[in-house]
Amino acid sequence: MERSILHLDMDAFYASVEQLDNPHLKGKPVIVGGSGDRSVVSTCSYEARQYGVHSAMPVFMAKKKCPQGIFLPARHKRYEEVSREIFGIFNQFTPLVEPLSIDEAFLDVTNHRLPPAVIAAELKERVLKDTGLTVSVGISYNKFLSKIASSWNKPDGLFTITPDMMPRILFPLKVDRVYGIGNKAAKKLNSLGIYHIRDLFALDRRRMEELFGKQGGEIYHRIRGIDNRPVISSRDVKSVGRETTLDRDTRDKSFIRKLLFEFCKEISMTLDQKNFYGKTVTVKLKTSSFRTMTRSKTLEGYIKDIHEIYEVADRIIRDIELKEDLRLIGVSVSNLTQHPVEQVSMFEDREYKKKKEIDRLVLDINRKLGDDILKFGIEL
Repeated sequence: MERSILHLDMDAFYASVEQLDNPHLKGKPVIVGGSGDRSVVSTCSYEARQYGVHSAMPVFMAKKKCPQGIFLPARHKRYEEVSREIFGIFNQFTPLVEPLSIDEAFLDVTNHRLPPAVIAAELKERVLKDTGLTVSVGISYNKFLSKIASSWNKPDGLFTITPDMMPRILFPLKVDRVYGIGNKAAKKLNSLGIYHIRDLFALDRRRMEELFGKQGGEIYHRIRGIDNRPVISSRDVKSVGRETTLDRDTRDKSFIRKLLFEFCKEISMTLDQKNFYGKTVTVKLKTSSFRTMTRSKTLEGYIKDIHEIYEVADRIIRDIELKEDLRLIGVSVSNLTQHPVEQVSMFEDREYKKKKEIDRLVLDINRKLGDDILKFGIEL
């Protein structure tokens, strides 16, 4: 039986929430990010994108491209509140909802009584009616293609990729649109004269594995429309994590720790959204020679607060001697539960609480003194 997978992606989520809460911002170039010139753009409205502004762009550059832009700090608590409402709507249509971030999810509607196009239209209508926000939806028979489809005609888009459209519909797309190909890999391919998926499609599987290692076979199949990854609902989630392949290899622990802090923030938000607590924190590192290192710490009690997660991750990274530059950095929280029976025993100690509060203040001060990197994921 052919699967029906939806990918739902809120349109310019942070900026759209700001425009929703302040009607005077509607139709204006809203840019959400840090206040300092060394900060980066978290997300921006489509009005700002017309000037060439995009997520992860340094704020000083965004100001040059769009001097009339309205620069706002991120209000994460507000975004979490809206996100909970949105995911509540998603879960009314199917229990098979896999959150990817605060504003993005896969839904498996294979066994739904309604056709996927009808479900998608109803979802879009409900989200708009209940929240005042628009969502773009992609429909296809696997995850990779549904995610491609959701970005096809943003904002407020709805697009379906069917088997008969494959693989030619992918050919004009750039190689970095393929899940598994990051910025660095895309640049490597560009240096070989491979810019678009049509160029990549011409390579045989052996050559793909030479370029990408074990993942080469997955990419080879993916661009041919084969992706058997299931939609994993939150009830089946074994861990929550974030990772990224760096634009430039580094062993600068100051930069690594700032990046980890932002990942811990995203993880904490996801845990809070799904009412999960975790007991094990794992840091994943991949060196420039593709050697993978993982280090884990299992705690006595359960945690979900950003500072608690970051303290463990920071302790792990401090103890690692880096002999090579890193190309990938990640952190995850596992051993999850929604009923943390050990929570009280871990945090009741008064001295421990006092130490935690001091640690949090120090972390906040350090973060404000450094680059205020708000978000490393790219919103389409």
